[in-house]
Amino acid sequence: MDVDDLAVYRRSLKLAEEIWAEVEGWPSFAKYSIGEKLVQAADSTAANISEGHGRYHFGENRQFCYDARGPLQETITWLQKAKMRGLITDERYEELSDELTEIRKMPNGYVRSIGKNRSS
Repeated sequence: MDVDDLAVYRRSLKLAEEIWAEVEGWPSFAKYSIGEKLVQAADSTAANISEGHGRYHFGENRQFCYDARGPLQETITWLQKAKMRGLITDERYEELSDELTEIRKMPNGYVRSIGKNRSS
């Protein structure tokens, strides 16, 4: 199985691109302060999933899946700050936040699936 076959990876990657596009339109100060942190946190989720998958060892893969949850939570925090500072609309915040909520559930399911088949 290729990493691109993993729904958690694809959705994390897509969300990070949506966040990138959102931040690109921000004023310079916001872009280079909160925006960089938001993009880095969002990018880290897919990166952790990918790195774990590339290790080909159940224990390491599992650990990187668990590690992916940290950047997910951090992304939520930076989105909240962006909303509070008027950088994103309430509607856009809800859209991104809803997707983050769904993605947050996915690493646990993936860990369960690789635990059943340790050759993954």
